[in-house]
Amino acid sequence: MSKAIKDMLVDDLKGRLQGVGEVIVVSLGKLDSIKTAQLRQTLRKKRISLTLVKNSLARRAMENTPLAPAFEQAAGMLAIAWGGEDIVDLAKELDRLQGVKDFEGFECRGGALDGARLDAGDVKQVAKWPTRTEQLSILSGQISSLGSTLSGQILSSGSTLAGQISSRVDDLEKAAGGGEAAA
Repeated sequence: MSKAIKDMLVDDLKGRLQGVGEVIVVSLGKLDSIKTAQLRQTLRKKRISLTLVKNSLARRAMENTPLAPAFEQAAGMLAIAWGGEDIVDLAKELDRLQGVKDFEGFECRGGALDGARLDAGDVKQVAKWPTRTEQLSILSGQISSLGSTLSGQILSSGSTLAGQISSRVDDLEKAAGGGEAAA
């Protein structure tokens, strides 16, 4: 492959990964072209991109980026996956696909997250984290729980205070009404 073609491939990969903060490196094992096409189609439904790369070109493309650690110890024929809702969604889907019989041989080898290298075990751990949607759900539940508790405390104290004020107003009206009758 000529240097000009390699430079074009590196530039293309840089363009594809522009703005991407995390990637997972996977091995396609001995998947044939039909299984690889099925894998890509499955991933595309989750808005995940998968690109087979030459390791040396990937290293050049990711040089001086937070993604560079992904290919520090890369060996063999590898592909990079990115996209999905977030890194957890990406890791969960790739981890799930490792167990699918149709994609036997497909495995996660590592990746990069916030400029740090992930190994295969780290990817499995990330797959166990709650996704962004789950985190937002948990957070909103905690906020609404505190809000309802605070509201209940304010309303119970407020209704007690309102009852006492109403009672005092009634007493004052009776006292004022009784004083007018005597006059």
